[in-house]
Amino acid sequence: MNNSATASIRVVHPEEQSAGTAQTVGSQRMAAIPGALGVASGMWAGTFLVEAGAKTGIHHHGAQETVVYVLAGEALVRWGERGEQSATVRAGDFVHVPAWVVHQEINPSATEAFRWVVVRSTPEPIVVNLPDAVWE
Repeated sequence: MNNSATASIRVVHPEEQSAGTAQTVGSQRMAAIPGALGVASGMWAGTFLVEAGAKTGIHHHGAQETVVYVLAGEALVRWGERGEQSATVRAGDFVHVPAWVVHQEINPSATEAFRWVVVRSTPEPIVVNLPDAVWE
């Protein structure tokens, strides 16, 4: 028997989101559905922002899979042995990042930030930041 009779929906308002989550240089993650906010879930969710002209550090998310929905702006996503593969994503696109894939996000706009909604496959975020030299 499931626990749907005792489970409760939880709404997390913008002012309740937390920057107290794993971060990567050049971006701002805000946790909306983490265990730390008392939300019992098998997943993690939040938002991701990269300001105009900025780029993130090179990183991966360990054993976590990540699904992203691009809310606003445009980003160049790089991945591969040396960052040699890339895709441009825009508002309305979904992105799947498999576990362990080393990647970086670059905002090519001089004026507009990009913002994503991010959902991860485990309740605690994994962010492994790597030195830039990893792609040299």
